[in-house]
Amino acid sequence: MTAGVGRPRQRVRLPVLGALAVVASWSVVFAAAAQPAAAVDVQSKQWYLSAMQAEEMWKVSTGEGIKVAVIDTGVNPNTPSLKGQVLKGLDATGAPGDENDDYTSHGTNMAELIAGTGAGGGIKGLAPGAKVIPLRVNTADFQKKHSGSARDTEDAIKYAADSEAQIISMSFGSLYSTPGEREAVEYAQKRGKIFFAAVGNNAKESNGESYPAAYPDVVGVASADKKGQVAEYSQNGNVVDIAAPGQEIPLWCDKSFRSYCNGDGGTSSATAIASASAALVWSANPDWTANQVLNVLFDTAARDWKKGDRSAFLGHGLIRPAMNLLKGKGDPGDPDISPLTKKRTSAAPASPEPSAPAPSAPASPQPARNEGQKGGEGDEAVASGETTKASGDDGPPVGLILGGIAGVAVLGGVAFAVVRRRGAA
Repeated sequence: MTAGVGRPRQRVRLPVLGALAVVASWSVVFAAAAQPAAAVDVQSKQWYLSAMQAEEMWKVSTGEGIKVAVIDTGVNPNTPSLKGQVLKGLDATGAPGDENDDYTSHGTNMAELIAGTGAGGGIKGLAPGAKVIPLRVNTADFQKKHSGSARDTEDAIKYAADSEAQIISMSFGSLYSTPGEREAVEYAQKRGKIFFAAVGNNAKESNGESYPAAYPDVVGVASADKKGQVAEYSQNGNVVDIAAPGQEIPLWCDKSFRSYCNGDGGTSSATAIASASAALVWSANPDWTANQVLNVLFDTAARDWKKGDRSAFLGHGLIRPAMNLLKGKGDPGDPDISPLTKKRTSAAPASPEPSAPAPSAPASPQPARNEGQKGGEGDEAVASGETTKASGDDGPPVGLILGGIAGVAVLGGVAFAVVRRRGAA
């Protein structure tokens, strides 16, 4: 398979997936061997739900009225947690089957993290009122086996752009950019979508930029753990725009969908959770544009550096939708200016039905960014340093015990106690 300029395109499944074989052409770091979790309440393993104050947020917004396009290995609509949650989508692989034939379980995992209802003891999504539009694309091995389409991601992104989805979530990546894929991403931005993509799990080996996360109009998502620490494998640099929970998250063990396993979802799970966070905020603020939703997510992210600057490891900081939904914080800013590029866009606002009214946001300065694009000349300042402490302007840190480990409510409406940026030299 070749891409654009004739170089072999390496399609990488970015997440770390427990007991599954890794379909990747560059290494992915595993935190530990996955162990079956069928005998354990899987929702008790979803530590980030309490840390992010999900139960309180759901009283304000469940993501109702929001549709999320999940570009992945397909989505099985028949798991207990996804029954009634999956809409018609697209199979862009050119292989046998359709978008509901998930050939690894990975796409189904991402869909459940976003919109799972938790029925039958399954994964409870952060935005259980949202719906999923599945778009199936190829991994490298799947494409080779079935002589699949080389334009699958391009076709999937364009389909998502023309669909009713307000948010695009893609826990996939490639080492190489193609003109067609870049055009598809730009088209999605013009159609008023928020596009989240995983930055990749290869920081300790090559730390190369992964596409589509590296495109200027895409939100690159890094992976954080229970303590708010960025995973050592989570790729870093100008590609990172925000961080979300990604470590120690239960997932389906394999494509048989018989049991969940303990494992590490990596930047893939982080991308799904970031997408669900946007769904919660957008559902509660249906008159906002994609730019405004993203502005608020950046504005309310936990950090201790100047607004507008980005950490090479955390981007704008750790995502905290509760700051908007429960405290009314976050300045939506200019509806027509992208917080990613600072350029004017022509996208019309989406108009989902809100699940409940959100508190009005107080006036506050819009977070500033220098002119320039991600990965290009004139890029905004990127914070450096080994350890940072998140801003404490919302009161003192509140300690929690998360999964048996002394941690902090780093992802909820309270201040972060410790946010440490880690990575290979």
